Amino acid sequence: MSVQQNDFSKWYIDTIQKADLMDYTPVRGCIAFKPDGYELWERIQAEMDRRFKETGHRNAYFPMLIPESFFQKEKDHIEGFSPELPWVTEAAGEQLEERLALRPTSETMIGHLYSDWIKSYRDLPVLINQWANVFRWEKKTLPFIRTSEFLWQEGHTAHVDEEDARKETMQMLQVYKEVVEDLLAIPVYDGQKTPSERFAGAVDTYSIEAMMKDGKAVQAGTSHYLGTKFAEAFDIKYLNKENKHVHVHTTSWGTSTRLIGAMIMVHGDEQGLVLPPKMAPTQVVLIPVGPWKKKPEIVENLDKVFDELKAKGIRVKLDDSDQSPGYKFNEWELKGVPVRVELGPRDLENGQALMKARDAEEKTAVALDDLVASIENELTVMQTRLYDKAVAFREENSHTHIDTLEQLKAHIEESAEAGKIPGWILGGWCGEDACEENVKEETKFTTRNIPFNPPTEKKTCVNCGKEAKHSVWFGRAY
Repeated sequence: MSVQQNDFSKWYIDTIQKADLMDYTPVRGCIAFKPDGYELWERIQAEMDRRFKETGHRNAYFPMLIPESFFQKEKDHIEGFSPELPWVTEAAGEQLEERLALRPTSETMIGHLYSDWIKSYRDLPVLINQWANVFRWEKKTLPFIRTSEFLWQEGHTAHVDEEDARKETMQMLQVYKEVVEDLLAIPVYDGQKTPSERFAGAVDTYSIEAMMKDGKAVQAGTSHYLGTKFAEAFDIKYLNKENKHVHVHTTSWGTSTRLIGAMIMVHGDEQGLVLPPKMAPTQVVLIPVGPWKKKPEIVENLDKVFDELKAKGIRVKLDDSDQSPGYKFNEWELKGVPVRVELGPRDLENGQALMKARDAEEKTAVALDDLVASIENELTVMQTRLYDKAVAFREENSHTHIDTLEQLKAHIEESAEAGKIPGWILGGWCGEDACEENVKEETKFTTRNIPFNPPTEKKTCVNCGKEAKHSVWFGRAY
């Protein structure tokens, strides 16, 4: 059994360290992003930001420190986040009159400010996004996936009524789905969270859920309809067209650097990182091989290819270091570079180069005259191929035939005996919290979401056998 199959966590940590994406710091649960790791976030950020602005949103920034009294205003919110909050109690050698939390999310601070900013229906909608760091003091951490400090974006919008706010909620979930599937090549199930899994203080929470290669789920993005809960707590009212003061309806939505971890877990292999071409900091590496220093034409040809690729906006590097070809191949594979090109004396004589995609077994001989076009094509094809592979893996490990808790337990046991992952199951749910909780206690499977388009409709609750109100994805999660 491979390392990836036998000890997925070890494989994951080895992979991100060998790829030089991050480093640990002296503060528990906090990591440093190295340039290649941070560039992955920049690519996500750029694509998200473009789409946010296309849908009318603007960026702003709000303080990191939030007074304790703000959290007390929305009871569900403080109960949901209290165990994870780090507090500032002293500054400049003096005790603070009121504790200040390092933000776990910004609904409270933004709610306080929106109450001053919003006065009339003419001020609505307010469509604001923030790129920031947040803190949630996690007991169990895993780089990128779950850390005490992480980077994210959080959208916070205010609307005249429920219809407009709900439209916003669903629009942003769709934006997340498109970015994650198109840019990161990760297929997701979109749907609604059960009440026990929804955001603290939300009326409804919607999510996109992705399956990792160990069968566990990563919640890849969430969008929340908050109703008037925060508006009432922070007195966010506006004068409507009927000349009455009414509460706004608000939303919030967010994605984070856990998307980086999800991408690694979805596409990585035994050799290390496998990056979708749209995400890779370096998309193509050119490597001279053989006694290339005696043949200046080799590097001259590669320089020409380098310039042509660069002119097309392709992120390319020429590795003319003194390391052996084998060392270079291994190093760039660990980093997940999508396409490698080799050129040596014999290749030059034959008017060709060897090209290898990171996820392919074999090298391909390509005529030098066709090399740039072939590289461009391979980058496009590989992006789609990685997505299709991830879809096939998810479909193979999404089970719709399990109808009872006993069948689920048997499935988990049989999977373990066969050395397979249990994946996810589509189960019926009657809507009772007790049934959801019992499945979790008995199997460690939690509800991921109630999919908008389930592959089939389940008739009975997987726990109690009564009539099912919903078909729900269940799985183990990070």
